[in-house]
Amino acid sequence: MDADVIVVGAGLAGLRAAQVLTAAGRRAIVLEAQDRVGGRVRTDQVDGFLVDRGFQLLNPAYTELRAALDPASLRLHAFGRGVAVRDGSRLRVIADPTRNPAGALRGVLGGGYLNPTQLARLATWAAGPQARTETDEPLAASFDRVGFDGPSRELVEVFLAGVLADAHGQTSAAFARSLVAWFLRGTPSLPAAGMTALPQRLAAGLHVRLSHRVGSLARGSDGVTLTTPGGRLGARAVIIAVDPVDLGLMLGRPASRMSGLATWWFATEQPPSRLPYLHVDAGRLGPIVNTAVVSNVAPSYAPIGQHLVQCSAVLDGATPSEQEVRRHASSIYGVPTNGWALIARHEITRTLPFIAPGAPRQQSDLGGGVFVAGDHVEGASIQHALMSGRRAGKAALKFLHDTR
Repeated sequence: MDADVIVVGAGLAGLRAAQVLTAAGRRAIVLEAQDRVGGRVRTDQVDGFLVDRGFQLLNPAYTELRAALDPASLRLHAFGRGVAVRDGSRLRVIADPTRNPAGALRGVLGGGYLNPTQLARLATWAAGPQARTETDEPLAASFDRVGFDGPSRELVEVFLAGVLADAHGQTSAAFARSLVAWFLRGTPSLPAAGMTALPQRLAAGLHVRLSHRVGSLARGSDGVTLTTPGGRLGARAVIIAVDPVDLGLMLGRPASRMSGLATWWFATEQPPSRLPYLHVDAGRLGPIVNTAVVSNVAPSYAPIGQHLVQCSAVLDGATPSEQEVRRHASSIYGVPTNGWALIARHEITRTLPFIAPGAPRQQSDLGGGVFVAGDHVEGASIQHALMSGRRAGKAALKFLHDTR
């Protein structure tokens, strides 16, 4: 046997699983098809800018993150608690009412985004179940049921569209509630070195083999064998921690649905806004679901004297053109964008697994020493990806103990 457990995939779930196994004294090898760890969480350096592969955020309140590492080691830079909303001719800041009552009061008095009646209805919605049971329903239908409507709903819907990669409110309402609860507990942030710092930190001390794509898997009486371009590898157990599409190809079964986002990254000498918030257009008069001057939040993302702006859109049919994105960004920020330099564009069709209403937690133990991990198992977030990896690692440890 080459290892006690082979982990296929060096994304967050796979790295966390290997971390659990290694901490327990087991021999774990992580095989990663790409040339670096992180899976969908990675950062490129382009002309001195740090450009994450698609716009991503990290919530330091995640309990699974804190169990895996010390968030302070990532040197996090926090976004502002609230959003900046394009409201006609002005850009209005809507503060988180749980952290900034004075700012929230201004939102109540202007724009109608924090209408007291609608806030009460939103609170009723948020108090609903977070478990995906048979009573679960689509997000849009759950808002209808409690009478949540008007500008408040428009604001929440466009914000969640970017978080869930879902422009139509089809995602599980229970899952959406769970994410909103996390937003209330912690402030989304960015590591100083880019989102890639998270998987790099998780990979420290692990045995990871990069550029090792697994071709097939076979169970046997004495373990599991994997074929790779470098030959066969054997282990007593295997954890498959790849996205639903690659998982389907490996196991010969239909892939679960995934949702996509496209992100444009622009460089500019003058920031279109000085605010450290996500900026949205509640009227949704263009393709952008959120945009931010990332360098306002994390100055390390841009060279001195330059600023970095991200603009993200849900992939829903045809991909928006750069011209459409520039036009919408100009409307949101209220400044010309023709002078911005495009430094990167990411069209990621597999951004997040779609969480359907009432969909149960996926089976992670496939039997015979084969386990599955990933955000498609527990839920579409970093919290759930790490949770899935931890649980798969624990399940593999139990299997090794029971079959020794």
